[in-house]
Amino acid sequence: MAAIPKASFRPSLWPTLATLLGIALLVGLGSWQLQRLGWKEALIAARAAKLAAPPAPLPANAPDWQAFDFRKVEVTGSFRHDLEQHFGARAEGGRLGHAILTPLIRPDGPPLLVDRGWVPEDRSEPQTRTDGQLAGLVTIHGIARYRGADRPGWFAATNDPARSRWFTYDLPALRARLGLDLLPLVIEADATPNPGGLPQGGQTVPELANNHLHYALTWYALAVALLAVYVAFSRRPQPAAEPAPAGRGRPFD
Repeated sequence: MAAIPKASFRPSLWPTLATLLGIALLVGLGSWQLQRLGWKEALIAARAAKLAAPPAPLPANAPDWQAFDFRKVEVTGSFRHDLEQHFGARAEGGRLGHAILTPLIRPDGPPLLVDRGWVPEDRSEPQTRTDGQLAGLVTIHGIARYRGADRPGWFAATNDPARSRWFTYDLPALRARLGLDLLPLVIEADATPNPGGLPQGGQTVPELANNHLHYALTWYALAVALLAVYVAFSRRPQPAAEPAPAGRGRPFD
């Protein structure tokens, strides 16, 4: 039976440097994801605490409206249904539709937008759902969302103010379109039914995706895999020992 050649660990300079750089990068990415995990868990806890509190009246003014993000609030005013805007695009029950944004004129403070909920595309026009066009003073319960710093994503559709179609919250453009000095808040109405069933409120999604631990473990696993590949690559067979020349015996034979 042929002998299995022995292997020794004989690393080369450039593969070693490249591997060290790759491992440092992968470990750094994993550690960064662990930091993100701590940040996300703190954010989730803070949001849960806000949502656990009972609804509170929205003040007329506040020094920091961003602090109201994800707070349960109640707000009173009159809807300007003539300035209704359509926001986003989402299917529900197999039907495509969008959210209805309606300015609420408050007697005790600046106006703001209320996301009244979802309507199907064939009920977009206000005259198709007149029962839900609430008149007079109304009190809305919902969740406040701060929209003063929204930026469109890479793949966001382009807003069309002329047709009252919006896919991102562009506060300056909304103010110009509506002619109102809107607060940087949108109140997402709760699931209290509207007359006629539309719009359908209660569309807020409070959960935050938290996959940072999974991402961290993935980066660390790739670092281990790279190290294993490097070790396997650097193990090379030892050269076989040369046989002694023929005719040479032991001394004094």
